[in-house]
Amino acid sequence: MDSQLTMYITLVSVSGVFNAFLSLYVFFRRSEIPGARTFIIYTIALSIYSFAYAFELASDTLWKVKLWTVIQYMGMPFAAPLGLMLILHYLGWKVSRKGAAALLVVPSITWLMVATNDYHHLFYKVIRLKENLPSPLLDIEIGEWYIVHGIYTFSCLLAAAALLLSRWKQTRKSYRLQLFTLICGQLIPMVTAFLYLVGATPAGIDPVPMVMCITSGLYIWAILSIKMLTVIPIAKETIFDSMGEGVIVLDSAERLIDYNRAVGRMIPSLRPAMLGRTLDQVWTELTGASFPFIRQPDGSAEELAWTSNGMERFYEVRSSVLRHRNGEQAGSLLMLINVTELKRLQQELEHQAFYDGLTQIFNRTQFIRRGREMLAESLRLGNPFTVMLFDIDFFKRVNDNFGHETGDKLIVHVVSTCRRLLSADMLFARYGGEEFVLALPSSPLLDGSSIAERLRAELEAHPLLTAGGEIAVTASFGVAQAEIGRDETLDTLLRKADEALYASKRNGRNRVSEYAAQGPTPAMR
Repeated sequence: MDSQLTMYITLVSVSGVFNAFLSLYVFFRRSEIPGARTFIIYTIALSIYSFAYAFELASDTLWKVKLWTVIQYMGMPFAAPLGLMLILHYLGWKVSRKGAAALLVVPSITWLMVATNDYHHLFYKVIRLKENLPSPLLDIEIGEWYIVHGIYTFSCLLAAAALLLSRWKQTRKSYRLQLFTLICGQLIPMVTAFLYLVGATPAGIDPVPMVMCITSGLYIWAILSIKMLTVIPIAKETIFDSMGEGVIVLDSAERLIDYNRAVGRMIPSLRPAMLGRTLDQVWTELTGASFPFIRQPDGSAEELAWTSNGMERFYEVRSSVLRHRNGEQAGSLLMLINVTELKRLQQELEHQAFYDGLTQIFNRTQFIRRGREMLAESLRLGNPFTVMLFDIDFFKRVNDNFGHETGDKLIVHVVSTCRRLLSADMLFARYGGEEFVLALPSSPLLDGSSIAERLRAELEAHPLLTAGGEIAVTASFGVAQAEIGRDETLDTLLRKADEALYASKRNGRNRVSEYAAQGPTPAMR
């Protein structure tokens, strides 16, 4: 056996020892290491591959070479798919039992093909020792299944490397050394195997088990120095990305350094290219304005409205400080919690509290609250303030004769008819049943009566159209003005308007009455 072959066997044996050490190390610390079982099986497969190949190189007969080749293939074809499963686990993607079994189908067939090759020659068409050489190098001709095995192995190695490379930009700098080590563990064997197949390595020698001495050494260094398997950053990032809450990470200079997928869904226009810019710069590019509120380090919440794809959403934004171990501020976190449904429920409840469910105008409670504020402001400024009450004439007959559904339609019809004549500064509300109220700030009694008359005439001119015909609509109105210089209240003013309303009813309905100092008087017909 020449010195060169001895060097090859030594390197291959060292690879086997390294992988055996990795397997034992992870086995004894399996409770601390995620995905330990996959890594143990992976390194055992590499150990079998390396040791068996070392014995193959040391063999002096074809029978021994074939025996160690069969043993070698108990590990070698399984290494690539097991490595892919290890990378998938590192990335945080769970491989099911069925998925794992599917990945191992081709390697299992490969081993069977090698073990029974003398009967079919589908893996090696020819396998013989080269003559007149001091070392037992092989002269082989590959068969059909060898090509299938090669394509599958390369695919697994390439897929694992591509998946790792795709996460390079998303991985924090402090964790990139781990990622680089794993990338090397996939790329080095793949490139070496390619060079072997194209004839760029010593003839008859498979260099892959030798270079695994390098990759296994890298793994040992990474595991012992940077806790490669104990701390799996990409799996942590997957957790970070799978959070339902959006998280934005800022450094001490308020620059955007990271965000998770939830934020990407919440704010689709946010792009990785914006990383490194300040929060205000990013927000200005997104919205044309700086970040909308001053963040509080105590975690107090602010509400952010964001419109995306024509839909408005609401997020509760909480800020917290990130600190180094020495207590210095390292940056901050912004957590965005989707409160859209809660906000809509709140708005719906507020709407129900403030608005009449049938007509969608203010209800009595909201009219009283706002009316008092408007009256107080008018009295303070010395402006006139008028209130109008009106109700639908003979409304009970409509309910009795046509049903409550038609009665509801009549109420809606009256509201829509009146709203066509009312301006935005007039406070219009349903006071109860078929009765309505209108507050007219800065309007004297005469103007209030004029508006009431226009409403009365409009209602009379527009009957309710139903499937059974027309239903005449009339209403009786009462108008009262707050007395300037007196401590008038809204309750008092409403009682005066109510007296004027009943004066209209007593006088034949479908008319407007004013409340004067001497009592209700007809205004006009």
